[in-house]
Amino acid sequence: MSAAPPLEARVAARLAALDEHRLRRHLRPPSGIDLSSNDYLGLARHPLILQRMADAIGREGFGSTGSRLLRGHRETFTSAEQAFAAFKGTERALYFSSGYLANLAVLTTFSERGDVLLSDRSNHASLRDGLRLSSARRIVFGHNNPGALARHLAASRGTGQAFVVVESLFSMDGDIAPLAEYAAICREHGALLIVDEAHAVGIYGARGSGLIEASGVEHDVFLSVNPAGKALGGAGAFVAGPDWAVEYLVQRGRPFVFSTAPPPAVAAGVEASLAVIAAEPERRHTLRASAARLRASLAARGMPVEAGDSPIIPIVLGTAERALTVADALQARGFDVRAIRPPTVPAGTARLRVSVHLALTNQVMDDFVDVLTALLQDLQAWPVAFS
Repeated sequence: MSAAPPLEARVAARLAALDEHRLRRHLRPPSGIDLSSNDYLGLARHPLILQRMADAIGREGFGSTGSRLLRGHRETFTSAEQAFAAFKGTERALYFSSGYLANLAVLTTFSERGDVLLSDRSNHASLRDGLRLSSARRIVFGHNNPGALARHLAASRGTGQAFVVVESLFSMDGDIAPLAEYAAICREHGALLIVDEAHAVGIYGARGSGLIEASGVEHDVFLSVNPAGKALGGAGAFVAGPDWAVEYLVQRGRPFVFSTAPPPAVAAGVEASLAVIAAEPERRHTLRASAARLRASLAARGMPVEAGDSPIIPIVLGTAERALTVADALQARGFDVRAIRPPTVPAGTARLRVSVHLALTNQVMDDFVDVLTALLQDLQAWPVAFS
């Protein structure tokens, strides 16, 4: 007898439970005014980047045809990696087809049995999954809590190499890690700091290379993971750090060794995005000013939104039902804001994740604040503070 019917019944029960709690996700194309994407600098359709990709397709073809260590390697990858290492201020960089694979590679390649991985409670899914796949001991410490990290490191002395893993700009809370404090703690305890710059690269720092640069800890970070699908406008991710560490990833990083290389044209496009970031610093300056303006406007209406210039603005509504109701109402009025629900965020903290990008004018942001305020009052769904 086939095993499919019992499995199908089990899956059906799981899906029914998702429906009951308003947690089923749906694939829906963009519509209305974008207030949810990660294209912070508006590079996804930049003409120079599109032209560089088109040129690379004509030169390299559509696919890479194999893993980098077989026949999939191209000089296009080497050029993009060298450009990114210079941009990041590191000896070397390695290009992966996604940030998820890059994080899995970093966390499973360097940590071994007897080591310890210390991870911020709010780190996103690929970091958490990398921890689960590692054979090292795992410790989760309080969000943005240097004191807790220091206590855990002190208690872990003599247990092998310690690695501290954090995001620099957190993808769902929109707040910034205290990287300078973490760097000092890691120096004191001999720990190695790994930083995921997914939502910071391209936005912060004099070069735009991220919060590692802006925090002045470039020489204190072991490795950084830098996805190219957010502010850089493309896809894939760069792991940046010392030459010896990147070489070890080439040799032993299973997600790199056993994955077909990305399309070379995507790497060419990402390299072009680095050129745009260098040539047009006003993009990131304008973005951060817009984010600060929208945060101030929301706070002025009484919403518990922190001051700052992070382009990720969470509006925590509590239940999945409330978050979906408000998101649906905003979408009906032309604002594409998505509800974020468990397990992406902790239970009781379902939210709207508002994302600021360069295409948003002041008038659009003002209209959004007016509509959102009226909806929250009408639906009796006023946001709550969360930390």
